[in-house]
Amino acid sequence: MLLCLGINHKTAPVEVREKLAFADSHLPEAIREMRRLEGMEETVVLSTCNRVEIYSAVNDPERAMESLREYLTRHFDLGDFAQHIDFYHHSGVAAAWHLFRVASGLDSMVLGETEIFGQVKKAYATAQEAGGTARRLNKLFQQAFQVGKLVRSSTRITHGSTSIGSVAVDLAEKIFGELSGCQVMIVGAGEMSRRTGKSLLSRGAKSIIVSNRSHDRAVELAEEMGGKAVRFDDWEETMIHVDIVITSTAAPHSIIHPAMVETVMKKRRGRSLFIIDIAVPRDVEPAVNELENVYLYDIDALEMMASEAREERERQIALCEAVIQSHLDENGITALAPIPDRPPTGKDRSRPGNDCVGESPEAGPITHS
Repeated sequence: MLLCLGINHKTAPVEVREKLAFADSHLPEAIREMRRLEGMEETVVLSTCNRVEIYSAVNDPERAMESLREYLTRHFDLGDFAQHIDFYHHSGVAAAWHLFRVASGLDSMVLGETEIFGQVKKAYATAQEAGGTARRLNKLFQQAFQVGKLVRSSTRITHGSTSIGSVAVDLAEKIFGELSGCQVMIVGAGEMSRRTGKSLLSRGAKSIIVSNRSHDRAVELAEEMGGKAVRFDDWEETMIHVDIVITSTAAPHSIIHPAMVETVMKKRRGRSLFIIDIAVPRDVEPAVNELENVYLYDIDALEMMASEAREERERQIALCEAVIQSHLDENGITALAPIPDRPPTGKDRSRPGNDCVGESPEAGPITHS
């Protein structure tokens, strides 16, 4: 049977999500450890700024669920805090339905966003390389990629601002109006930073500075943006001169602290500083927002902005879900597990508690195994 256990931006605030975020470097070993848990046979872990989800093929659903919860508590040293985490779980057809919605951008903070598709592919590739997948999850994820492409090509779900980075730039525009006269520093040089930089350029930003722990990657991204790179040891000094700081690193802990920003602000002579933190775990300590003339927005603040722009794309949801349902029916995915209810639709979609890729075998109908 298929099983999905997770949390996302709708069920857990960022201070909870960051406690369960898997570092890329630790993920392969974590997958191997989870596959060895009692009741587990195959595992893919999807860990992004807005969700942590574990997709598994299991032979004993109840035992596998218990094993996963125990593992997460140990792995992240959650202790008693684990009792306060509201995990959702889906099984059988509902797990496939949920993954297809995720891959299609229908379950994202920014409805229809395109980044999640690449993140799902990366999660699958990582699991394959770690030996976490076999026949059932190989077929399931190949089907998810087909559905995600079909939904995006046959509907208007991707029209408008469709990434966290673009919403961050929307916020910058609301604050400053024209971005052509603003100096922006991006801390981090990963895919999220790259997308954010491209969105800044498309809105007229002309002065972009990039800083990253790997200076070579900062230089590469800065050249792509027509900007300049500063060494990671020097970015605090650069903060004195910029208008906006956008952070998106993979650091396991905060890198911007109140004392650091307070020192910067003394040298800015009263000029306001806007910081947009789109990292999970967060790059910026929340207490930074208490400093005078400093305005900090984290990933949950961006969610409130994204919800204001959802209406147009929400009209496409029914059409997208019809595409998903058609794929489920045509490919025999209803044979995944003998559960009595059809996948959630309409008002019930993606309800909690509904209980970047390697090659894999050709995806055919997913059958019971």
